Amino acid sequence: MEKFKKLVRKVLTKEVILYGVFGVLTTIINLGSFYIMSTILKWNENLSNIIAIILAVLFAYITNKDLVFHSKAESTKERLIEFFKFILGRTFTMIIEFLGGLILFETAIPIMISKCCITVVVIILNFFISKFFAFKSKESRK
Repeated sequence: MEKFKKLVRKVLTKEVILYGVFGVLTTIINLGSFYIMSTILKWNENLSNIIAIILAVLFAYITNKDLVFHSKAESTKERLIEFFKFILGRTFTMIIEFLGGLILFETAIPIMISKCCITVVVIILNFFISKFFAFKSKESRK
């Protein structure tokens, strides 16, 4: 039992908890803005979806940069590189999510279970991509 508690303490760091909190808020922004634009404002669903995704990714970038991983980027160039790395990472996981759907949606596994499994993998990948690629501090690059 003590080993389990140590593992939980090691995994459930402040960084991981904040990542989870802002991940939930990112999802709410994505779904909420999509709902407002497509249902209340009666905008085209595809346009609403694109805008919702952009809003959610921008929110995720800002919160991850400032509140979760505490970016050390100082110059405009460093911030732009960091932003493009973040977008590149999200693009990569979006492709993984799409390919996972192509594979799992054709199996006997129920679609929502498949989607949830893929989402868990994507969330974990996004965390590590953000931590070790997009928001890697200058000190850890040396």
